[in-house]
Amino acid sequence: MTEPSPNPTAPTPLDRLMEQVLAFRDARDWQQFHTLRNLIVSTSIEAGELLETIQWKDDAQIAALVADPRDRAHLEQECADVFIYLLLVAHTAGFDLVKAAADKVRLNETRYPADKARGNARKHSEL
Repeated sequence: MTEPSPNPTAPTPLDRLMEQVLAFRDARDWQQFHTLRNLIVSTSIEAGELLETIQWKDDAQIAALVADPRDRAHLEQECADVFIYLLLVAHTAGFDLVKAAADKVRLNETRYPADKARGNARKHSEL
């Protein structure tokens, strides 16, 4: 027996999150600063802050970081910052980020066929 399909017009969790992000932005009158250029720059800055969470750490130290509730919360917050800026970039540029990601996965499936890419980290042009 198949499950009923969800209502296609019902907001998804991602839709509700986007509404929250835009409401937060608008309540502070920050849209004026959220040009596409500034949002892309901010995404990169936040990605740098995410990198700082593991800077100078080896894999064992990173695993310990994830296991520590306070460090994990910091990691979650930095990931959320990157995610929120990516959502704003897509919103401002007028594209569906989920669809773009799905399209990219499909493209990567052709670039990295499992039989050639399994177990190695070579770039698609080297396969």
